[in-house]
Amino acid sequence: MKIGVFDSGLGGLTVLDALLDELPDHDYVYLGDTARAPYGNRPSQEVEGFTIEAVEFLVRQSCNIVIIACNTASSEALRVIQQQVVPAKFPEIKVLGVLIPSAEAVHEKHYQTVGVIGTVGTISSGAYEREIKKINHQTEVIVSACPNLAGLIESGSLDSKEVREELKICLAPIVEGGAEALILGCTHYPLAIKEIEAALPETVDIINSPESIARSFKSYLERHPEIASKISRFGSVQYFTSGSAKDFREQGCKFMKNKMDVVKWVKI
Repeated sequence: MKIGVFDSGLGGLTVLDALLDELPDHDYVYLGDTARAPYGNRPSQEVEGFTIEAVEFLVRQSCNIVIIACNTASSEALRVIQQQVVPAKFPEIKVLGVLIPSAEAVHEKHYQTVGVIGTVGTISSGAYEREIKKINHQTEVIVSACPNLAGLIESGSLDSKEVREELKICLAPIVEGGAEALILGCTHYPLAIKEIEAALPETVDIINSPESIARSFKSYLERHPEIASKISRFGSVQYFTSGSAKDFREQGCKFMKNKMDVVKWVKI
């Protein structure tokens, strides 16, 4: 059995890269739904349907655990998948999201005020506020949507006027609110870490979501040996995309420290 990693596009590769650092000998299957990306501005019902299709595909690829490495999908579809789809269709698998590790990092560092930036879908869902306040209801959470940032990053337009203007707008509430830390609520955003740091006061810490997710997942497997023992360990990674395999590989190399192998096109 393998570990499935799903994202609406390329951003989840930052999570896969961190997982490979923590657990390099495990076997992975990555699916990027680039043909229908981005998810951030889509209706929640549509995001839910796409995410269910992605989980079903990864189950067919012999994945017994799936990480939804997309903040929008984790925010809008995870609970339905965990509570309804998995028990009805795939009771033997586990599906995890990416919000809780960041919420736990806020608690570990004892931040009293934290900012979150993400897609329109992620921010409007209120999922980060819920998860952070579950751990500590006194934590103040300042959220701000960045409608265009993920698309700009995926297109490779990092050092551009458009990125700087987008960051100035979406970070303004975070800075004005006096946040002590910032959660990057989209897996694309770590690629623009330098640009984000430049737009923030030096006093604001940035929570590296992919690293938090990878450490949390490693801990999860240590606590659940009955799941970990079923994962094959040949150090293999398979890549699938619903869009152009050629473009995925060319763009994906920017997200990965590790070399990408063959990318296969798939209809989901």
